[in-house]
Amino acid sequence: MPNNFINDLERKIREQTSSRMVGFLLGAGSSYLDGTGYPLAGHLWDKISKGVPEKERDDIQEKIDGGATGIEHALDLLDTGNVAEEPHRYSVVSAMSNHFSTINAPLENHRLFVSLLSRREEEQPIKVFSLNYDPLVEMAAEQECIMLFDGFYGHDNAFFDAGSFRHTIVVRGRNHRGRQVRGVSGNIRLIKLHGSMGWYDDEESGIRRSKFNDHIPITAKRLMIPPQYRKARETGYAPYSTLWSEFRGSLFHGDDKLNRLITLGYGMADEHVNAEIESALERSNFTLIIITKALSDTIFDKWSSKQRVHIVTEGRCSLNGVLGDGHPDLCSFEGFIQRMNTW
Repeated sequence: MPNNFINDLERKIREQTSSRMVGFLLGAGSSYLDGTGYPLAGHLWDKISKGVPEKERDDIQEKIDGGATGIEHALDLLDTGNVAEEPHRYSVVSAMSNHFSTINAPLENHRLFVSLLSRREEEQPIKVFSLNYDPLVEMAAEQECIMLFDGFYGHDNAFFDAGSFRHTIVVRGRNHRGRQVRGVSGNIRLIKLHGSMGWYDDEESGIRRSKFNDHIPITAKRLMIPPQYRKARETGYAPYSTLWSEFRGSLFHGDDKLNRLITLGYGMADEHVNAEIESALERSNFTLIIITKALSDTIFDKWSSKQRVHIVTEGRCSLNGVLGDGHPDLCSFEGFIQRMNTW
């Protein structure tokens, strides 16, 4: 390992983070907050199982007791693949939403995160992709009085507008050259790829977003894709098709492609997400930075072998394929944000 490995790594992360055309991808680790926030996938079943109806709970528990590696594997085993799905996944989604609504996670780090993003002098919206269901980013932006757009318009029961991601906020003015129009810097575009608390699809009113802790209509379906292989299939349906189109467009075929993606708290375990990132890495001007507490050996080896990929974990790091020691604080969402505040 080079003597200056950690210094070189920190410098590279700082340079990439401070550059233009950078986007962020938030995984569960960014909302875990050292146990004070929302549960990680491995802890999820223990947290929500009591909220699942008895029959579905027993079915899922039986699969877990029989060797399923977690709730995702158990749901896969229970899924018959029919168009008319079994009730297990919707029971899990409902239990997740109910449990999450009881959590009062601290907002300090997310408030600092959105505040730092809003200070960037870029007329294009700053893109934040999220795999999480929780409302931490939205609540933080609201408290910081920062413009954030997630595809919905309205208030109590906001409606989804698939074309709205093509809209841009501008300021009109006039100078000696005549009328001028420029984009408003510092606004955030939040794209929640797996849905969110408060999102639902109702046959009568369509795709809506209620307040995060409000009840949804009895006939409505919650729009939160549970941890299961079907989540890859569901991304082809509204509203996910629009959100994933934005993700793909930002990575490899859009008009405003990102040159850098920083993943925060994402363990690189979702293949349908990784496939899009790998396609972006085929571009010679795209860089991936992975910030997370830990990666499995297989996942670390896979991504550290790729060009223009830098990895920071607690146990080990990789700088464009060169391996080195782990980083004790830059590996967490909280630590990254605190460092970001000094850059």
